[in-house]
Amino acid sequence: MTQRIVIVGAGSGGTMLANNLVKALREQQRDDVEVVLVGNGEDHLYQPGLLYVALDLELPAHFHRRQRRLLLPGVHLTNIPAARIDRKEQGVQLADGSHLAYDYLVIATGSHPDLDEISGFRQGAYSFYTEPEALRLRDALRDFRQGRILITIGIPHKCPVAPLEFTLLLDDVLRRQERRKEIEILYTYPIARLHSLEPVAQWAQEQFEQRDIHSEIFVNMEEIDANEQVVHTMEGIDYSYDLLVGIPPHKGAAVIRNSPDLGDPDGWVPTDRKTLQMKGDEHIFVLGDATDLPISKAGSTTHYEVAVLLGNLLRALDGSRATQTYNGKAFCFIEADEAQATYITFDYDHPPQPVAASPLLHWFKAAYNETYWLSLRGVL
Repeated sequence: MTQRIVIVGAGSGGTMLANNLVKALREQQRDDVEVVLVGNGEDHLYQPGLLYVALDLELPAHFHRRQRRLLLPGVHLTNIPAARIDRKEQGVQLADGSHLAYDYLVIATGSHPDLDEISGFRQGAYSFYTEPEALRLRDALRDFRQGRILITIGIPHKCPVAPLEFTLLLDDVLRRQERRKEIEILYTYPIARLHSLEPVAQWAQEQFEQRDIHSEIFVNMEEIDANEQVVHTMEGIDYSYDLLVGIPPHKGAAVIRNSPDLGDPDGWVPTDRKTLQMKGDEHIFVLGDATDLPISKAGSTTHYEVAVLLGNLLRALDGSRATQTYNGKAFCFIEADEAQATYITFDYDHPPQPVAASPLLHWFKAAYNETYWLSLRGVL
């Protein structure tokens, strides 16, 4: 009897898992398992590339591929988005009303910027977490010559080091273009340091001091007045700006929020931190940003999770318990400027420690940006 695995979400995690899964099934010479990937469009975007688009360092087309061409034979793709998941019926309802039954479900629906949670954000702020927003920011920065660029951070958000990368690259771009003297950069963060990970915050503080980048802590956006160009904060302090770069808070996918007994109100799915099974349902696994785990919502996290989830899925197909365990490992490059980068690696039990930035690490990150497409196909 054929078993069906449905993977909802065709981003980094869903695509990588689908390809690795069909490869493993082929190696086992199994033809009794169907793998279905549910996406929401024909295009696949390398989302970290939007950072470079916003700073006019790369064109958007460089970070796009056709989703179908990224998949190995054996992956059945549908680009009709998932609208609702029914745990009791073990089925996924698609946007056209059709129904996909599953034996095992993988939720890889990611995290998504909410441009409406903070009043006035759409009218007053620029961001780089969607392609249209990155292009808007690119155009605004091209014409900006004088004044304060204010950077504000909403939480949670994916790729936690991206706001720091943007700030440091922005400083470098403006210096290269001989515009930096007339522009103040003010970076703010919602808690008592410049990043949630203390070693990263300390590294960032040193970088900021060397480059005359100003910073403030305990800054939580409450409302943005686009007419007056002011950010009102929960702390009662107002921050004026000439150009506002806002990192919008992120939520889980709408399909999670619209499905009963699946996730919390913000769309995060309760997940076993080791096996990556949904808590309370052995037929559902969760991958990447969609989890409620206390780890970075980043592509490298997904990469490490895929190996664990793959092993546990194959065991489940044979009626065995999940025995593969994930240790919370993540690895993130951090751009320091256009010529140098550093990196951090950490897990549940070991905090990160940034190494000295170097040109070599910058080229390693540049190489990863290009080989991303191979990792999706399970080559790397």
